[in-house]
Amino acid sequence: SESFQRVVITDTGDGVDAETVKACGLLRKCVRLREKWIQQRAQPVEDTVVTEGEVEQQPGSLHPFRRRPAPPYNPLAGGLPGAVGEGVGFAMRDGVFTVTDSGSAETFSYMSLQEFLDDYFEIKAACSDGVAKSFAYKRLQLLAARFHLHTVLNGDRELKAQKSVPHRDFYNVRKVDTHVHHSACMNQKHLLRFIKAKLKRHAHEVVVFRDGRFMTLGEVFKSLRLTAYDLSIDTLDMHANNTFHRFDKFNLKYNPAGQSRLREIFLKTDNLIAGRYIAEVTKEVINDLEVSKYQLVEWRVSIYGRKRTEWDKLARWFYVNRLMHPNVRWLVQIPRLFHVYKRSGELSNFGEMLDNIFAPLFEVTLNPSSNPMLFYFLRTVVGFDSVDDESRPEGYQIHPHAYPPAPEEWDMNINPPYCYWMYYLAANISTLNKLRASRGMSTFSFRPHCGEAGDSSHLASTYLVADEINHGIELKRVPALHYLYYLSQVGIAMSPLSNNKLFLDYNRNPFPKYFAQVPLHPSFCTHVTCAPHPATPTGPQRFPVDGRPAHAALHEGPARGGVQRGHLCLEVQRGGPVRDCSQQRPPKRLRAPLEEPLPRSQLPHARR
Repeated sequence: SESFQRVVITDTGDGVDAETVKACGLLRKCVRLREKWIQQRAQPVEDTVVTEGEVEQQPGSLHPFRRRPAPPYNPLAGGLPGAVGEGVGFAMRDGVFTVTDSGSAETFSYMSLQEFLDDYFEIKAACSDGVAKSFAYKRLQLLAARFHLHTVLNGDRELKAQKSVPHRDFYNVRKVDTHVHHSACMNQKHLLRFIKAKLKRHAHEVVVFRDGRFMTLGEVFKSLRLTAYDLSIDTLDMHANNTFHRFDKFNLKYNPAGQSRLREIFLKTDNLIAGRYIAEVTKEVINDLEVSKYQLVEWRVSIYGRKRTEWDKLARWFYVNRLMHPNVRWLVQIPRLFHVYKRSGELSNFGEMLDNIFAPLFEVTLNPSSNPMLFYFLRTVVGFDSVDDESRPEGYQIHPHAYPPAPEEWDMNINPPYCYWMYYLAANISTLNKLRASRGMSTFSFRPHCGEAGDSSHLASTYLVADEINHGIELKRVPALHYLYYLSQVGIAMSPLSNNKLFLDYNRNPFPKYFAQVPLHPSFCTHVTCAPHPATPTGPQRFPVDGRPAHAALHEGPARGGVQRGHLCLEVQRGGPVRDCSQQRPPKRLRAPLEEPLPRSQLPHARR
């Protein structure tokens, strides 16, 4: 780092004006509020990484690097832990599960919804304050100017340092796709090839029950007036065309050939054939990942909360098909569709939905032998997500000091507001994490979709309770909140190509600004492979590679998320050698949140 040129900005000695003092006080208060809520979360139990062998110095290389075998990864290894002692149980109170001992005393609990809403409105008030907005905007502009000055002074030096890293470039550094939906993890050509093969070789298989009778695969395609010869990328019609600001049409692109029955047959885990087809496709994609070696993924699977048996079916599908792999981790996404299930009569209130989502997890944590397949599946799960169309107006508005009804009393046919969802998901995940950590089991991060569209207040609620978020493109509209995400180094998984098809043109995507000019913690991700990509390659490697030294291409792998405790990944740092990130733990934050940049940042020393 000593070889880089630095520019030092000195203080004028005139003191600090009253507006700056007020702005810093507001921002510090917001940072402390986030720390209060995040500290409710149990510390993650990280995967054990076994390092063997000596560090070897390669002839002619400038830096030593490790050679070691891949760390062992077998979530099915070992027996089942025993059940907890008698008298320990759990119960849901006001929408949040609590663990109780034999004396009915609460062992693990969470702060109340009222306290969350009070802090939520304080965040909103601080971010709308004119003094805080002006201060944050100036600081963001200063960071952008510093980065530009650094590239002018040290661009050639960074390129030289990057070239000195032995055996590593963009294509053979490990890249982690931190946000990709499992039902769209394959590209269109792959899915088309699979459907054709099944139609040619297994047309006699019974695959669906429709119109009062069981139908074979051949009969399904005959009813659609399609043959294997007719199928093509255009017939499949899964490319996201004409979907801009149309979330409903974007979701319909999950239906091959526009037919929901084909989606049920080929892309669902819960169907008449027990998800066998999607499991076979998944194994093929896993084989591709294994061949490429340097691509790792976090696939999202859905739990809807309509029935308690959803967890059992998903875990059985995972366990029977043996879908664990060192290159793969799983996240569980919860669609915010309560109003749909309430109108259809599947749910009576919001509390019932929360019970269906979390009760099976508490049961298997207290007694793993009650559902061994679910216990093993949870070993591969690293977090929870929450998904839906954020641009849809909220039918229920929450106002300061006017608290909404409890989940057991929420029996309206309208969806709860976004902040209401965030609190109850985060609260139950936190209590579950504390219980699992006390038993030495893996814990989960909370990484919801947020800031893709809709109101900026969504970002205020996730700032309090989320570990990381997905998308976050609306941050650019709120300077104070933008700066708070920078100060707290909240991870953001961004999908420029997916956003290009839905909410934001590719050229206007703020990823370059987030990564370079305003160094948050963004990472590249796919979101949906099927929609934007007809053919290979898939994953983070498909993004264009720019040879400029300050480009983000070599930094796709290390994203601040649950994947860091699940995957082995290597990071190529500007101005430094390859370093192992698998055991990296963030250092303690500075006490003064406005000292820039925080030590948790992955920036080279020259840019600090």
